[in-house]
Amino acid sequence: MADKRDYYEVLGIQKGASEAEIKSAFRKMAMKYHPDRNPGDKEAEEKFKEVNEAYSILSDADKKSRYDQYGFAGVDPNYGAGAGGAGGFGGFGGGFSGGFGGFEDIFDMFGGVFGGGSGSTRSRANTPRKGKDLQKGVSITFEEAAFGCKKNIDIQMYVSCKACNGSGAKAGTNKRTCSKCNGVGRISQMSRTPFGQFQQTIDCPDCNGTGQVIDTPCPDCKGQGRIRKAVTISVDIPAGVDNDSVIPIRGQGEPGYNGGANGDLYIVLSVKPHKLFERDGADLYLNIPISFDQAALGAEIIVPTLKDKVKYKIPAGTQPGSKFRLKGQGIKYLRREAVGDLYVTVTLEVPTKLNAKQKKLIEELGNEMDASCYQKKSTFAEKLKEMFM
Repeated sequence: MADKRDYYEVLGIQKGASEAEIKSAFRKMAMKYHPDRNPGDKEAEEKFKEVNEAYSILSDADKKSRYDQYGFAGVDPNYGAGAGGAGGFGGFGGGFSGGFGGFEDIFDMFGGVFGGGSGSTRSRANTPRKGKDLQKGVSITFEEAAFGCKKNIDIQMYVSCKACNGSGAKAGTNKRTCSKCNGVGRISQMSRTPFGQFQQTIDCPDCNGTGQVIDTPCPDCKGQGRIRKAVTISVDIPAGVDNDSVIPIRGQGEPGYNGGANGDLYIVLSVKPHKLFERDGADLYLNIPISFDQAALGAEIIVPTLKDKVKYKIPAGTQPGSKFRLKGQGIKYLRREAVGDLYVTVTLEVPTKLNAKQKKLIEELGNEMDASCYQKKSTFAEKLKEMFM
């Protein structure tokens, strides 16, 4: 446990970060280290687990409060076990360790003396809890990102068992109230400590803290109320999404516990590159080669767009690297009606295969044109002349 990193450090945020900041940081780090994006990378896999562990603590208000106050010992009952020797307090130098399961167990130990201990603050097993959030990476084409599409996503997840409607009890039977704890989920017991004998409140061992007992478990889910299976979910991907865009689908995560809300599903998009276009936000960029005669005399060229082809008139004397803007021929802004632009950069292509006649014609043309025909060449000649005067 000594090398365990601070949860805030894992998510790259400061202590005291808001709930929104924690969730935003989690999404960013989870996307970075997700196994789908780092196949075969064991280090990324470990960091992904570390990120999920940090989020599971900091996204839970109760656990976050205990972690902020007591560190790992407040959320992990096994943290520091053995550091102070069997059954001792480690000389009180490094906090309570060894023989106890962490601060929470210590508070429970004194519960009967000081009025209930941590039972009022810890997460109760029979309390409604939200289901687990899920994340799925999806690859789409450049055009699908630009215009939007509908995708069917296959994902392995836990779902509510249909055979028992999620109760965990075999069809035709019901759960019963636990007789040991009378449905409370907690019981009191006496514990012997270095300070004497104290009353301790713990989860009921007969019902595991749920307050209910299943005498005849459902054979399909083995009493769990949920089964793991492949599920196909239809997802509407809006026009204008980009690489690493995240689409939240509320309520499509795993089922909640004890009547709690379902978790959410987060779709992380990976956009394949286009053969011709480069993208920057909603704007597109395209390089088009033109010939010497087109550049010198001007010409009407055909410019491809994502939807079709358009004609564009380039002026005479167009220089290599000149950029032209085609308004409204880019990509739609995400969740807006505005559309970006297409920027076309022309490049001059010099012929590499010429026959004798073509070479002669070019030579004749070259002989007919002097520096005055070229703006840059003429300027350069003047500067060169001044340099050696």
